[in-house]
Amino acid sequence: MKRAERKADTAARVLVVDDEADIRELLELTLLRMGLAVESAASVAEAHALLRAKQFDLCLTDMRLPDGEGLELVRYIGENCKDLPVAVITAYGSAENAVAALKAGAFDYLSKPVSLEDLRTLVKSALNLPQPVTAAKPVRHQLLGESPAMQQARELINKLARSQAPVYISGESGSGKELAARQIHEQGARHEQQFVAVNCGAIPENLMESEFFGYKKGSFTGADADRDGFFQVAHGGTLFLDEVADLPLSMQVKLLRAIQEKKVRKVGATGEDPVDVRMICATHRNLTALVEAGKFRQDLYFRLNVIELKMPSLRECCEDVPVLTDSMLARMGGKDGAAPRMSRAARAELAAYDFPGNVRELENILERAVALCAGEEIQPGDLRLTPVRQPDDAAPGGKSPLPDYLDRLEREAIIEALGKTRFNRTAAARLLGITFRALRYRMERLGINEPQP
Repeated sequence: MKRAERKADTAARVLVVDDEADIRELLELTLLRMGLAVESAASVAEAHALLRAKQFDLCLTDMRLPDGEGLELVRYIGENCKDLPVAVITAYGSAENAVAALKAGAFDYLSKPVSLEDLRTLVKSALNLPQPVTAAKPVRHQLLGESPAMQQARELINKLARSQAPVYISGESGSGKELAARQIHEQGARHEQQFVAVNCGAIPENLMESEFFGYKKGSFTGADADRDGFFQVAHGGTLFLDEVADLPLSMQVKLLRAIQEKKVRKVGATGEDPVDVRMICATHRNLTALVEAGKFRQDLYFRLNVIELKMPSLRECCEDVPVLTDSMLARMGGKDGAAPRMSRAARAELAAYDFPGNVRELENILERAVALCAGEEIQPGDLRLTPVRQPDDAAPGGKSPLPDYLDRLEREAIIEALGKTRFNRTAAARLLGITFRALRYRMERLGINEPQP
């Protein structure tokens, strides 16, 4: 009987694999008290025999077994029992083993000595996994497109959703990194809990600790009541750190400890609060280069980058532009479908564009075109596709076209402000007299990227 076909009134079956009889007995008693059916094995060979003979809903295995490694069992299950979540039990402090197990496809891991509370939490999460996306209801946040690059990204997202491994999402600005993170959450075991998205570049450094970990009433001026931080709000769910490369080194140390200990201390508190969150992070910057330059902690990098998901740029998925365009226009039209259609000439114009700002830029282009369109069809002129040109592209007579000239002035002003503030975007926005969001939009529109180390 397959896991998806199990009747609601039938107890879920767990396979425990450990060569130490006392640990097997402890795990069995705990699982039986949770109302689960339990079978056990003392070796890899015994586990293989049971897996071939019966169906299970979860497997718990020690990393060291008499006739092999727990990793062998993880790989075997991944190849032969694809819908079966498997968790490994590692020796205390064996972070390398835990990371290796997660990379091999393990759902999660527990460290010895095993905390029964952590065990119960893990078991409940594993048994709460929704069925694969093909059998489940459609997710709310869907990545559209049938290009090979997008299909590959969606396939990896489906796998990552059935794990608790930390995920690092790389890719250019506007390529859909947050959308991918939300899809991993919605298809995973934590889909009923909170998804908390944090833009690390938008938080002033002096507020980071209180924003991430919360604070107690009276801990500083203005702290009129206790407040939870991002970790407490995301407890049981997913914490998504966007632009994680913008975290200062002092905050990276505190974040690493919170991830390792699974505990946080509110500002002004004497004790720590246990937290259970799945970490997903993203940035458009090169984290490896930042680690080599000493601007990002290597130990935190390894904790966050257990599995990498690279989101393709829109240039790599150019055949998806028509379906993305139609979907966005339909959404902009609302319930009455009032958005104008794309003319054939306008579609050809989009097909020839390289979208330095990716999907986000496409959406901005269409919003502008809908606002400027005077008829029922969007024409090429409504798109206003004017890539930034160099000064030697000026029109005859030494004068640039007005949009290019204004773009160049805006670019120079932004680069000057960023230079004065050492690329602190919050400070640069303040210097320019605009909001952080407006500055970020202009940087993306003009193709201004932060310098790589």
